[in-house]
Amino acid sequence: MKNFKKTLILLTITTTFISVVHGQNRIQALRDEAQNVKITKDPNDTTKQTWKTGGLFNVNFNQAALSNWSAGGDKSAISLAALLNLYAFYTDGRHNWDNSLNLAYGFAQTTSLGGRKTDDRIDLVSKYGYDIGKKWYLSGLFNFRSQFTKGYNYPDQDTKVLTSNFLSPGYFLLSIGMDYKPVENFSLFLSPITAREVVVLNDSLASVAAFGVDSGKHSRFQLGAYASVNYKANLSKTAVYTGKLDLFSDYLRRPQNITLYMTNILAVKVTRLISMSLSVTLIYDNDVKSVKSDGSVGGPALQLQEIMGIGFAYQFRNKTRAPTKPAQ
Repeated sequence: MKNFKKTLILLTITTTFISVVHGQNRIQALRDEAQNVKITKDPNDTTKQTWKTGGLFNVNFNQAALSNWSAGGDKSAISLAALLNLYAFYTDGRHNWDNSLNLAYGFAQTTSLGGRKTDDRIDLVSKYGYDIGKKWYLSGLFNFRSQFTKGYNYPDQDTKVLTSNFLSPGYFLLSIGMDYKPVENFSLFLSPITAREVVVLNDSLASVAAFGVDSGKHSRFQLGAYASVNYKANLSKTAVYTGKLDLFSDYLRRPQNITLYMTNILAVKVTRLISMSLSVTLIYDNDVKSVKSDGSVGGPALQLQEIMGIGFAYQFRNKTRAPTKPAQ
C-alpha cells in the first residue's frame, strides 16, 4: 500500500511537471508568434477623425463627529463637493467648433451653522471658428452662466440674506469676433460687438434692482466689447492647470466699468482614481453689490472663491469619431 501511494505521488509530480513545461513552451511560442506579427494600415482607409470628446468627474466628501471632545468643535460636520467637466471639439478642414460644460456644486452641513452651499456653478461655452489663416479664426461665441439653487449671505449666525437663485442671475452672451490660436493650449478671442442679457427671474431680487436690472424688471440688455483668454498647461505628468479670463465692457452704460470673470483650476492626479484640486475664482462686476456685516447693501467689491479638496476622480477617455458616411 505504501509503495502504491509513493508511486501515485511520483506519477502526479511527473505529470504536473510535464504539463508546466508544455505550458511554458506554448506561452513562449505564442510570444514569438506575436512578435513576428506586423500590423499595417489599410492604404484605402483615409477617414479623418473630426470629433474629440472627453471629460472629468471629481467628488470630495468629508465627515466628522465629536463626542465629549476636549479640544472642542461642532458635534458633527459633513461636506460634499462635486465637479463635472465635459468637452466636445470638432475639426474638419477650416471649420472648428469647441464646446465645454462645467458644472459644480458644494454643500456643508454642521451642527451649529446648519446647511450652507460652498459652490454652485453652471458654465456652458460654445464657439465656432472658420480658419482664415495665420492662426486666426473668424468666430462666433455663445456663453451661458448661472447656478442651480438659492444662495444666501450670512451677516450673523441667525440671519441670512437671499443673494441668488437659478437664473437670478443668469448671463446669456452672444459674440462675433476673431479668435487667435497660435498653439493648441491657448486661445485669445476678441470681439467689438457682443450682446449680453442679464436675467433675474426671482421677484424679490428684481424688486431691489439686483445685478444691475432696473427695479421691478427681470432682465437687462447690454451691448459692448468682449475678450476671452483660455490657457491650459501640463505642469507635470500628474498636474494640469486650466485658466480662463473673461472681460466685458457695456457701451450703453458706464463702459469704463470692466466686468471681470476669472477661473483658475489646478488638478493633481495622486493615483488612478484619487486626485487633489485647487480652484480659485475671481469676479468683479460693478452691478453686483456687496452685503455688509450688518446685512445692509454695500458697494461693488472683488469676489473671491477658493476651494481645495482631495477625493475620487474619474477621467473620461478622449474619444474621436469619424464623420458618418452618407447612405449609398
